[in-house]
Amino acid sequence: MRQFQSFSYRNSNFRLCSTRLDLITAEIVRQRELLEQYILLQPLFRTSLEPIGLLPGAPPIAERMAAAAAQTGVGPLAAVAGAIAQAAAEAALAGGATEAIVENGGDLYLASPQPLRVGIYAGPGSAFNCLAFEFTPEQLPLSLCSSSSLMGHSLSFGRCQLASVLAKDASLADAAATLAGNLVRCAADIDPTLTRLLRIPGIQGAVIICEEKIGLGGNLPKLCRQDSRAGIDLVTRDKFSNFPHRNSPENVMPQHS
Repeated sequence: MRQFQSFSYRNSNFRLCSTRLDLITAEIVRQRELLEQYILLQPLFRTSLEPIGLLPGAPPIAERMAAAAAQTGVGPLAAVAGAIAQAAAEAALAGGATEAIVENGGDLYLASPQPLRVGIYAGPGSAFNCLAFEFTPEQLPLSLCSSSSLMGHSLSFGRCQLASVLAKDASLADAAATLAGNLVRCAADIDPTLTRLLRIPGIQGAVIICEEKIGLGGNLPKLCRQDSRAGIDLVTRDKFSNFPHRNSPENVMPQHS
């Protein structure tokens, strides 16, 4: 059984699994500081709701976020959680770790030589909380990023219970999940939104849940059943969000094994 550790920095909350947690946490801090320093030079990077150009000398993480924004049509900060998760996991792998799993408030980067299960959480009482993805080692590394219009504190213009996107590039998956959350306002929006997502180069698959209807598209891992009663206790939580609290959450996709 994997052992996960919690880590918080500034207003971000993580769940981590690796033999090199020291490298992961150090990279989280480093990347966050790089972004904060860059935002002082270009405040629009933090506030824009659409793609923007970068100043000369922007750090690589800002470049990845801006590229994801350009592909999806959202602001660059929509990609921040995925970007940091991938950078942190890759730092551990570069330092000799064979496994690095980083969850940043529902946005995950997964690298492991062993099978991995990630559960779906679509809100209190959702019938789909009994579902989980089963990843094989051959499918990894991979990013799974999620957005919700109804859970968490992130800005969303839709009414989507859950939009989860798979991609090798976590920045892209994160930005695309935000796009889906913005587009889906009712169940009738699920299919056209899936079609739009899957036309974006680099998007492998997506799951969208709205009004207790589910849509799936692309190349997804195997879906299996999980104990939905355990899901709420395994969500990474943000005390400032509107998430239903048990002990402490952000928005989605929590359960790992």
